[in-house]
Amino acid sequence: MSMNIISGETFDQERALYGSDGIEVTGCRFDGPADGESALKESRNIKVSDSYFNLRYPFWHDDHLEINSCEMTDKCRAALWYSNDIRISDSKLHGIKALRECSDVTIENSSIISPEFGWSVHGLNMKNSSAESEYFMMRSDKLTFNNVSLKGKYSFQYIEDSTFTNCNFDTKDSFWHAKNVYVKDCVIKGEYLAWYCENVTFENCRITGTQPLCYCKGLKLINCVMEEADLSFEKSEVEADIVSSVISIKNPKSGIIRVKGVSEIISDDPSAMCEIEITG
Repeated sequence: MSMNIISGETFDQERALYGSDGIEVTGCRFDGPADGESALKESRNIKVSDSYFNLRYPFWHDDHLEINSCEMTDKCRAALWYSNDIRISDSKLHGIKALRECSDVTIENSSIISPEFGWSVHGLNMKNSSAESEYFMMRSDKLTFNNVSLKGKYSFQYIEDSTFTNCNFDTKDSFWHAKNVYVKDCVIKGEYLAWYCENVTFENCRITGTQPLCYCKGLKLINCVMEEADLSFEKSEVEADIVSSVISIKNPKSGIIRVKGVSEIISDDPSAMCEIEITG
């Protein structure tokens, strides 16, 4: 498809390139006194590179979108909503609520600083990237993350059918109500990990923080290290192999926990029937 090239221009008017089809935008700025919104709304077959976005809502209801080496500032609010088939690389996504209700998304080698990023996204492949966010990826599914670092709170809540490898997450209240999730070779630091989750597996992970993994169903831990872990596994259905000692385990519901050592086992609920095996 022949692309119409737009190069080195500045746009600040409302809906500056609205409804475009088959354009390549390079070295442009979306900024200025007119303070216009929705620059590329309702567009398709768009390539954008080396461009600067300082205005709101640039990519809504777009299809087949490539973004490379671009900067979206903190004033570029809600940059990508209701869009499909998106490829983002080597870019900065630094505005609040940067990705919502989108599908078939790839993000690589990029920096995200965006509260409430990634809500209700269907199919996201993220790799070699960093994120700072609260309520990161809430109610999303089919996520595949590799070599992603995250700092924030309340991350991955209500996600489904997702895989995480070689990631480093510093985030409290993460993976709450998650379903059908596999986490491998990751470092996870934060309080109250994965409460109310279902069919979640952690393999070869280092998990740090208080009161992890409570009220879970179908929970598995394979060859994991747990640090600062007190009041662990309360009311959970669990099969765990833990290659470290933990501070305390409290009333796990069912299954088996094999653990190197435990300072305290709290068993004051007669319905808690999980077997705890000290491996030494």
